[in-house]
Amino acid sequence: MAMLKDVRDLTRRELLSHGAKLGLTAFVVGPTFVAAGDAAWATEVKHLKPETMATLIQMARDIYPHDRIADEFYATAVKTYDSEGNAAMIEAGVAALNAAAVGAGFPSYVGTGWERDRVDILRSMEKTPFFQTIRGGLVTGLYNQKAVWPVFGYEGESFSKGGYIDRGFDDINWL
Repeated sequence: MAMLKDVRDLTRRELLSHGAKLGLTAFVVGPTFVAAGDAAWATEVKHLKPETMATLIQMARDIYPHDRIADEFYATAVKTYDSEGNAAMIEAGVAALNAAAVGAGFPSYVGTGWERDRVDILRSMEKTPFFQTIRGGLVTGLYNQKAVWPVFGYEGESFSKGGYIDRGFDDINWL
C-alpha cells in the first residue's frame, strides 16, 4: 500500500492536485494558509484561523453566487475581516454557522455538500449581526474589484472618457 506524504513534503503542484481530487475549492494548508484546489491562488491569514477563512470564502460564494467569478475574488472580498478588531466576532460567527450546520445534520458549513442546504443554514442566521456584517461588507468587497467588472459588462466610470451619452449609453440590445 502506498503511503501518503506528509503535507509539508508535497510540492505546490502535488498539493493543488490532491485538493482538486477531493473536490475542494478552498482548503486549509497550514496554520496560517488557505489555498485553492482548482486554481493558482492562495491567501495568508494573520488573525483568523485558516478554517475560518475557508468558511468565509464559501459563505461569500453562497450569499452572492456567480459561477463566472473565481474564488480568489471572494477571498479578496473577505480578506478585510482578517484583522485584530474583527477576529473575535468573525470566529464566534463562524462557530455559530458551523453549529447550525451540525444541528442540521452536516459535519460543518463547508462540509455541507449541497448549496441549497448551505443557503438554508444561512437563512436561519440572516438576522444575526455576524451575517449582516459579512453580507454588507461583500457588496463593496466583491463588486468594487476592478478585475470583476468585465464579468458583468461594466466598463468603469465614463466621465473621463466623455460620459455615457456618446459612449455606450444606447448600445444595449435588450430594450
